[in-house]
Amino acid sequence: MIYLDNAATSWPKPPGVARAMSNVLSSGMGNPGRTSHRLSMEAASMVQECREHLAQLFGIATPLRICFTSNATEALNLAIKGVLSQGDHVLCFSMEHNSVWRPLVALEERGVELTVVEADPNGITDVASIERSIKRNTRLIVVLHASNVNGAIQPVGEIGRIAHERGIAMLVDAAQTAGSIPIDVEAMHIDLLAFPGHKGLLGPQGTGGIYVSERVNLRPLKEGGTGSDSTSPHQPSYYPDRLESGTLNVPGIAGLNQSVRHLLQKGVAQVARREATLTQTLLAGLMRIGGITVYGPSVELARAAVVSFNLRGIDPVFVANELERRADIACRPGWHCAALAHQTQGTQDTGTVRLSPGPFTKTTDIETALSAIAELAAEHQA
Repeated sequence: MIYLDNAATSWPKPPGVARAMSNVLSSGMGNPGRTSHRLSMEAASMVQECREHLAQLFGIATPLRICFTSNATEALNLAIKGVLSQGDHVLCFSMEHNSVWRPLVALEERGVELTVVEADPNGITDVASIERSIKRNTRLIVVLHASNVNGAIQPVGEIGRIAHERGIAMLVDAAQTAGSIPIDVEAMHIDLLAFPGHKGLLGPQGTGGIYVSERVNLRPLKEGGTGSDSTSPHQPSYYPDRLESGTLNVPGIAGLNQSVRHLLQKGVAQVARREATLTQTLLAGLMRIGGITVYGPSVELARAAVVSFNLRGIDPVFVANELERRADIACRPGWHCAALAHQTQGTQDTGTVRLSPGPFTKTTDIETALSAIAELAAEHQA
């Protein structure tokens, strides 16, 4: 199969990820932080090693400020609901994924003031419009680093500088960039970073996490067992225990640890260059095919490895099914859990076909996909 659905979940995984997970289950690891026997201590050591690898990847000074979650959606909910209270004001952008949009709408119904800053039709937000939207009660700015619909990259560093100067926390949704585009939380003034383990970080599904800067203290989304201070009726105030109630996904974190180790050895900048080359090849090829509309930033602008298009007059689901039938290509049609983004680019009625290469995609895969799309387009224009 030619796999072009890495924006949903990456595949294949680096060598050693499956083996690391299997070793946990076959050789045994205990419950980290729950006791002092060898298997528990081995699990705790591995989990801490993964935090340290993630800290190295994201430029985080204190690994213990990284807390593991089951996915980026949980991390985003934790951050949004852990910061905002009734009467607070929050900014987000019109390219947001439902993992941000839905929690914010739910909080708006409970008295949080919400402003959606409009992006242009290509999905890029003007920094000046953000400054104009800030109010006296603005507590949080939520930024989608790169769109999962068209790959548009937001100027996170500039937004972070503005937020930092105003004393406002900034939350970055790095679902499409963690592991595939370099991120430095200090240089970019990121207070809260939500990331999935199973996309650009190349780890297993069911993993993710959140970085919480020392400038922010989140209310926990849940309380419960942490293995520390068990006699107290109150949730611990220190990190990561404050946000990690219940048993962690030890096999998943073992796989994530291995995949992040792979990225550190490879270099995220190198991954970014390779994916950018594949994306530019894909964009250039699509634009040569008659009857196609390609969405998102123009070819000369940087974008994540996400490309959405439509064939004039053809349902995106039909296109995706035909690509799989004709050339065994996996991609994703529809609205990509991002209604706001599709409204912004004018595809709310149809959705799009999304192709998303990854670090293991070959140039020949892109060529085969372009050939299949061109063949389909020619048939329906005849």
